[in-house]
Amino acid sequence: MSHPLSRLTTRLAYASRQLPRMAWYAGHLYLVRRLAEQARQQDGESPPPKRRSDPRIERRLNADMTALFEQDLANVEAGIYPLPADHDGSLLTLLDHSRLFFRDLPEVAERRKRNATHEVLNVKTRGRRPDYYLQNFHFQSGGWLTDESADRYDTQVEVLFKGTANAMRRQALPQLAEAFAGRDQRKLRLIDIGCGTGRFLDFVKQAWPRLPVIGVDLSEAYIGHARRHLKRWSRTHFVVANAEAIPAPDNSCDAVTSIFMLHELPPEVRQAVIAEAARVLKPGGRLILMDSLQRGDEPDYDGVLERFPQHYHEPYYKSYLSEDFGAIAARCGLSHRRDARAYVSKVMVFDKNAG
Repeated sequence: MSHPLSRLTTRLAYASRQLPRMAWYAGHLYLVRRLAEQARQQDGESPPPKRRSDPRIERRLNADMTALFEQDLANVEAGIYPLPADHDGSLLTLLDHSRLFFRDLPEVAERRKRNATHEVLNVKTRGRRPDYYLQNFHFQSGGWLTDESADRYDTQVEVLFKGTANAMRRQALPQLAEAFAGRDQRKLRLIDIGCGTGRFLDFVKQAWPRLPVIGVDLSEAYIGHARRHLKRWSRTHFVVANAEAIPAPDNSCDAVTSIFMLHELPPEVRQAVIAEAARVLKPGGRLILMDSLQRGDEPDYDGVLERFPQHYHEPYYKSYLSEDFGAIAARCGLSHRRDARAYVSKVMVFDKNAG
């Protein structure tokens, strides 16, 4: 049992990092809503239909957000991973990312108004990436293709989730810790598919600094951002590749992870990606899929989940809500171990069958 003073020090350190961070991004979300309302008034637009909010749901969301941070801290106190460093950058870096975020809002709003979802699909990009990928997801400028998009991405996600995105990502780490228990991390291998800017892999390396990891993503811009973000770590490698064809031999990886990617994929592609993950996993290897809650996981939230793609360009989210990942995994030789909730997300855990 830890010394009471040491425990108090850890809790104070955790709070001093997470509370200002949550306030920063929640403040951004408040400003976004105020600016959107001002823009509607200036354009003479009628306000959107008033939706009656349910105070019970709001209280539940707030309680579950608190529970997320309590679980995050409990994981630290249990020694599953160290006190997390979010690496958002200096105050000047935060202000610069804030500037980039707010500068893009009018273009996002205009794109949403026109339902302009395929600006990045053009003569230059067609054929270089799958058509399903060449969209302005979330109505963001540049889709997944530009350095500017990669620079804005982490701020956009944290604003959307009021500063909880990293804490949600970290809830996949206990499932890795279980799989890695008693094993020499230097002799293991992890692949993160759809690694984006590398935020999750950074937390993996904070917990297992000698673990060889590979990040796979279709975006050169996002891979470049991930390389820079994780440059202080050894045993890291990044590859621009399609998760439908993971660049790894059969039975070569001890763990495969995918964080907040599956809802961006068409149903047939989700199945192909999971089959690829199963192919590269060693027998007994672990697949961890983290993404949004699905319909029925928390009935109180079903309405919130169903409204989400109405405000953001999420063309495959509706099919994601009803996807049977257990059935897909079983067809690929994977056994479903458990699901673990993390605020409005969940961690799905599968192990590859032996033999």
